Amino acid sequence: AGLLLTTVSLAQNSEDTPILLENMDMQVVSTQAVNNMYNFKFEQAESEFRWFKFKYPQHPLPYFLMGLSTWWKIMPNEDNTQYDDTFLAYMDTSIAKADKLYGANEDNTEAAFFLAAAHAFKGRLHSDRKDWGKATVASRNALKYLEKSRGRGNLSPEFLFGDGLYNYYRDWVPEHYPALKTILWLFPKGDKEAGIRQLKEVANNAFYTRTEAQYHLMRIYSEENQGQKAYELSKYLHETFPDNAYFHRYYARSAYAQGRIPVVEQESLAILEKIEKNMPGYEATSGRYASFYLGYINHHLKRDTAAAKSYFKKAVAYSEIAKAYESVYYHSALTTLGKIYYNEDNFAEARKYLDVVVKRAERKSAQRKEADRYLDEMKKKEKEKRREERRRK
Repeated sequence: AGLLLTTVSLAQNSEDTPILLENMDMQVVSTQAVNNMYNFKFEQAESEFRWFKFKYPQHPLPYFLMGLSTWWKIMPNEDNTQYDDTFLAYMDTSIAKADKLYGANEDNTEAAFFLAAAHAFKGRLHSDRKDWGKATVASRNALKYLEKSRGRGNLSPEFLFGDGLYNYYRDWVPEHYPALKTILWLFPKGDKEAGIRQLKEVANNAFYTRTEAQYHLMRIYSEENQGQKAYELSKYLHETFPDNAYFHRYYARSAYAQGRIPVVEQESLAILEKIEKNMPGYEATSGRYASFYLGYINHHLKRDTAAAKSYFKKAVAYSEIAKAYESVYYHSALTTLGKIYYNEDNFAEARKYLDVVVKRAERKSAQRKEADRYLDEMKKKEKEKRREERRRK
């Protein structure tokens, strides 16, 4: 999965054919457009990308950028399928354009980069949709072209991006997805530490690929249990692109993991406000996170039971809108609501939430065990209450 965005960085085509993104005028225009895309100003970004299509109709870049913009519309909720067909159409067109360039000259590393990127993006989407056959085919194609275009990082920090991702995820993927080992064994081994160093250089010095490198480093730092670094990058990305719902949510999540409660509360309230305003990308998934954090703060720190119940109910509602029935936040919100009502001796209301945990959560999960315990306690108390009523009669 981490190889997906490798080819935003571009290598030299040949000695006498300049690559499109080395044009300084193009850099200025495309940077503003890409920044608009990352800040979820999709209409402005895509207006520029369509101009690129008009000016460079045979080049894969404009279609790839349109696909990338569509991908970021999916990112806040990866289960959202409404953009799938549009995304795949743009990536297929980018592949067709790049394939023509590559067919005319197999030394065209720019074409190889676009082929690797577009196939990898398709593989990621098919994987998310659990279409393993199509995901495998796309991944094989991506890895084939990635191998042909590796090793150009000595030319520019931009070109180092692909090597950095390859080095890190070449070793990470088989560790987490053993089934992919049979696909990867033909390709050179990676080096996770080298990959992180390369991505840091790109994040500090690159022009086009800076944000993508920062995004991947943020995810990698979380994966590597370097929470403070993940928090710092998420803070920077949110402040740079304040209307990017994904970066905003990740910032709140990183602050929560670091115990920075004032930040969590402030950003969670801001997320809910942006949801109310129907801002692009701010939807049920972000609402689930923000509502849960606010429920936690009000329940455990402020001891405001009424507010806690309100926010936990919102977390449940947002989870169900997003159909995130396996979410730990969903199960935790339900369990906490059950406990709150149990402590208020409102067993009917408590059972309403705890029964959902029993239905949705895995049997061995902490939330399921806790729900079972409280349900058993309620049965005992209700049985004792009935006995006491019989004695009184």
